[in-house]
Amino acid sequence: MGNCCVTSGKSAKKKEKKHDKPNPFSNAYSPRRVTGSELKLYVLTNPTGHDIKQRYNLGRELGRGEFGVTYLCTDLETGERFACKSILKKKLKNSVDIDDMRREIEIMKHLPKHPNIVTLKDTYEDNDAVHIVMELCEGGELFDRIVARGHYTERAAAAIMRTIVEVVQVCHMNGVMHRDLKPENFLFANKKETSPLKTIDFGLSVFFKPGKVFNEVVGSPWYMAPEVLKRNYGPEVDVWSAGVILYILLCGVPPFWAETEQGVAQAILRSEINFDRDPWSKVSEKAKDLVKKMLNPDPNLRLTAQQVLEHPWLFDAKAAPNVSLGEVVRSRLKQFSVMNKLKKRALRVIAEYISVDEVAGIKEIFEMMDTGNKGKITVEELRSGFQKLGQLMNDADFKVLTETVDNDGDGTINFDQFLAVSVHLRRLVNDEHLHKAFAFFDKNLTGYIEVEELRHVLSDEENINGIDDVINGIMHDVDTDKDGRISYDEFAAMMNAGTDWRKASRQYSREHFNSLSLELKRDGSL
Repeated sequence: MGNCCVTSGKSAKKKEKKHDKPNPFSNAYSPRRVTGSELKLYVLTNPTGHDIKQRYNLGRELGRGEFGVTYLCTDLETGERFACKSILKKKLKNSVDIDDMRREIEIMKHLPKHPNIVTLKDTYEDNDAVHIVMELCEGGELFDRIVARGHYTERAAAAIMRTIVEVVQVCHMNGVMHRDLKPENFLFANKKETSPLKTIDFGLSVFFKPGKVFNEVVGSPWYMAPEVLKRNYGPEVDVWSAGVILYILLCGVPPFWAETEQGVAQAILRSEINFDRDPWSKVSEKAKDLVKKMLNPDPNLRLTAQQVLEHPWLFDAKAAPNVSLGEVVRSRLKQFSVMNKLKKRALRVIAEYISVDEVAGIKEIFEMMDTGNKGKITVEELRSGFQKLGQLMNDADFKVLTETVDNDGDGTINFDQFLAVSVHLRRLVNDEHLHKAFAFFDKNLTGYIEVEELRHVLSDEENINGIDDVINGIMHDVDTDKDGRISYDEFAAMMNAGTDWRKASRQYSREHFNSLSLELKRDGSL
């Protein structure tokens, strides 16, 4: 299960009342009798124990998601540090959620110990939560390290890809299909340059047998194989997802891109790979050949994990070209966060134009969160306030929101900043607001945001290295008619587009993909 957020505790009276109601999925739990006549419901059949605090100290919070919290976890006997995902049982809404969690633990126990797969240490379960203790990875995300390096080569991409495909091979050899391979699911164990890369999330993984066909549409949109959308797939989907990651590693953008999820799905079904834009002219033919063979839309013709490892480009990864692919790749990987900076500025502009009544209502909420009447709130007060209001969000979304408003990075949010995040949450942006925001950027009143105006806005936000490459990337993606400037329609499309493609993840529900499949069938894509 992914990391997630928790709600404030309920009173004993409310809990008692809640237990009087039948649980629609109580048969998913294993009943176990405890003290007295009270019957408690348990998820795990064989946890390590029931009181995690007897063995571990749960320290600072590392992250949150839909179901619980991940903590820094220290072994009281040895002092060794781990990560602990504490999943609230009351947040498991149905038997599917429970089955996913059980299966994740079962798969982590089943897979052999491997240097590139995060290790499960212990599992605990008490009356309120399931606690999964696992190896701690503190080295950061795959893409973040690429951006930080400053020098990125095809050889480095080959080394990363070899590790990823070796993980896929281990999974497949042990009858496990991952189903959610994406860059965010690979973390470095530590900050050292020689740190191993670890696969960290098996929440959507399943066991499979040769020839078995799966039809459940799950995963992350950008990395989803065409046969997943067609609801007829097997383990070949993991090689496709790894191929998408390889394409991104070599050029900095996804191979199948669109402004909407339906557009992405249609691009995946077309499976047309573009090798025309930079830096593909610098990429070796062997690397391009591997990309094409991993992204073959026919799963029967797609390479297996073993065949990928035997491909000439990966067989000896150290022989891959050691020539820099140029700043264009790094700047594109960085570009999405910069695009968010442009959106941040627009949100703050839009916040100035919402109605007096709306401002008054938001002010009242802000004052409720500001427990010390300080005129500003901490990030934790913001999180607690959202929970009280029933505004639950996963860790990735909460991080985007806090980064959006806490632009000075001091860990607190004033009312103006809070107003901006409220605009985002409440979807208060209308056409009139967008026009006013556009006018703010269009300094010379030409009806377009031009390159120099864009440079001025981004320079105000942050001193960005390689700003010309970043601006060129933004213009390439936002300036859809390629006239060298951003029109109002193009600006509005950018503002209304989804969040950073790197953040797209398993937050998309099965119901969501079911409806997407229906849309694709209606328009003839499927």
